[in-house]
Amino acid sequence: MNTPICDFVRDYAASGTARLHMPGHKGAPVLGMEALDITEINGADSLYEAEGIIAESERNASALFGADTFYSTEGSSQCIRAMLYLAVLHARGQGIMRPTVAAGRNAHKTFLSAAALLDLDVTWLYPEAEDSYLSCAVTAPMLERLFEHGEKPVAVYLTSPDYLGNTVDIAAIAEVCHQYDVLLLVDNAHGAYLKFLSPSRHPMDLGADVCCDSAHKTLPVLTGGAYLHISRRAPKMLAEEAKRALAMFGSTSPSYLILQSLDAANRVLAEGYGEALSVLSGRVADCRARLEAHGFACVGDEPIKLTLCPKPYGYTGTALAQCLRERGIECEFADPDYLVLMFTPATTEADFVRLTDVLLSLPRREAITALPPAMGRPVRVISVRDATFSPCETVPAAESAGRILAAATVGCPPAVPIVVSGERIDGSAVAQFAYYGMEHCVVVKE
Repeated sequence: MNTPICDFVRDYAASGTARLHMPGHKGAPVLGMEALDITEINGADSLYEAEGIIAESERNASALFGADTFYSTEGSSQCIRAMLYLAVLHARGQGIMRPTVAAGRNAHKTFLSAAALLDLDVTWLYPEAEDSYLSCAVTAPMLERLFEHGEKPVAVYLTSPDYLGNTVDIAAIAEVCHQYDVLLLVDNAHGAYLKFLSPSRHPMDLGADVCCDSAHKTLPVLTGGAYLHISRRAPKMLAEEAKRALAMFGSTSPSYLILQSLDAANRVLAEGYGEALSVLSGRVADCRARLEAHGFACVGDEPIKLTLCPKPYGYTGTALAQCLRERGIECEFADPDYLVLMFTPATTEADFVRLTDVLLSLPRREAITALPPAMGRPVRVISVRDATFSPCETVPAAESAGRILAAATVGCPPAVPIVVSGERIDGSAVAQFAYYGMEHCVVVKE
């Protein structure tokens, strides 16, 4: 598979051309990577009007993913906003001027900013069995009941895999959505690699209409590289308007360093990446089995993510993360209940050995039995848009009960809000703020 963007930029860097254009470094090696950092010069194509090397590279990616695939240099956040914009266009094409989207409650905060910008109404989907605010086990029967007894949304929006490595049954959900003529949008930010498993577990192969992948999270791509995928079974308008949707929320100066990494990754993915993932999945499974045999509990069904529940072993997730950090290992995420570790084929055997040596050497302590506060269902008072654009003030989280949330109170990671903009903060939310270490929140000014 060719790499047209990389080839063009390297040829340009070697040409000796006087760079009387942006960027300001002019290719001079002050920082070290400037020679390959360019802008939309003649021949370099333009991301949102792609007709040349970028269009060629995106066709390569489309062939790999079996969808109409478009690049983002601003992560899945740009793609999430574009997905919802496309859902609005689809709705208006059907004469629905104020569409509703049904969304899993564990949506990323970017979903909220998109809902505010687009003035979307949101019907929140809650899990039948509550566990963590980071997970939301939406099922096909749950959606069927919603469609039969409630107002039909223009789209369903799900996060799968979630931050803890749990996935939902996309195939069954897609079947129900299509039966009722509802679009299925999937935030697959953590699952770009799922395409290259055998068999594929990628949303595009399981029936989703649109999804986003953060390529940089699980593939060999620079931070910020992402994909927007449109199924070839979806309404044609979605692919036709995809570039316009991305341009609506993207910078007019996309990073060519990130574009080159997306371009170069096509060749890597086409040449044996699936085999490397198979080997990695085996290593992660072996690591999980050893840790579980030693007394650690695990959750999640992702094959290359390991989520530990260390309380039965006597540690909180944050305490265990500190133990690892002191021994030269940095985790992806930790909170009082979980520790998340992410692996790729770039993870070495030595990394696995170091991890297991540290964890198996920790003395077992008395189990921690404290549970997180029960998840509440805060009441919406005003719309996400009205709350987001209202005058606001910051107050101590412990004193916020009764106030209306203006801006999502989240850490990143995981960037999943406990209370949504426009909802009234209740006692259960205050308890969760305290449990997860959130000291302040932004509320609508009274």
